[in-house]
Amino acid sequence: MKIIKSVLRPERLREVPEQFSWVDQALVQRHLIERCDNRMAALYLFLVTVADAQGLSYYGAATLAARLHLSAEELAVARQRLIELELIAYQAPLYQVLAIPGTQAGAVCPTTKQGVPVAPSNRLLAPPAARRVNAGPLSLAQLIDLERRHARL
Repeated sequence: MKIIKSVLRPERLREVPEQFSWVDQALVQRHLIERCDNRMAALYLFLVTVADAQGLSYYGAATLAARLHLSAEELAVARQRLIELELIAYQAPLYQVLAIPGTQAGAVCPTTKQGVPVAPSNRLLAPPAARRVNAGPLSLAQLIDLERRHARL
C-alpha cells in the first residue's frame, strides 16, 4: 500500500524565516550528528538559530555558556570539536556556521543575492585581495568596513 503524504497542519507550514536560519539535512545524512555530543549539538543548534544569511553571529562566550548551561571549559571543548568537524569557524567574537563538508555549498564559494561571498572552510568574509594581504584575524572594525562596502554594491 502506497503511503500518501499530506500536510498535517497547513496553518503551521514551515517557511524559511526572514532571519534566515536552518539546519542542513546533510548533518544527519553524512552522520556528522552522530559525532556530536549533547554540548556540541546544543552549541551548533544555537549558532544555526541565531546566524545571519552568511552564517555569522557574535555571541560572547559568557552569554553562550549561560544560555546553554555550560561551563566555560565545556563551551570551549564543544566549540573546538565543532571546528574540527568543519561545522563552524570561530575568531573571537565571531562565529560562522559553515556549509556541511562535502556538500555543493561546502565545495565552492557561492555568493548570496547581494553578491557577498559566503566563505568556505574557516576563512571569514573578505575580498580576495584582503585574504592575500591579511590572512590573519580580522578586527570587528574591518568586518564592519567590509559589510559597508558590500552593502554599497
